[in-house]
Amino acid sequence: MVEVKMAKMCGCAKRAKIEEVQTFETMDIALESANNLADKMNKTFCQKHNFQVTEENSNLVIQIASNR
Repeated sequence: MVEVKMAKMCGCAKRAKIEEVQTFETMDIALESANNLADKMNKTFCQKHNFQVTEENSNLVIQIASNR
């Protein structure tokens, strides 16, 4: 099992009811899902933050960085 975790929940992620931790059967499925989610958040959220997927300890983390 592979987890995809949000490093930090910004207000937009909370309002969109994004799950803080999601679990997937394989790394390939988790990576595709995490990349799709990060892309969606980068395109539809308020643009104060940028989201990027990183790998940590055989799991994935969606990192958040300020655009300002």
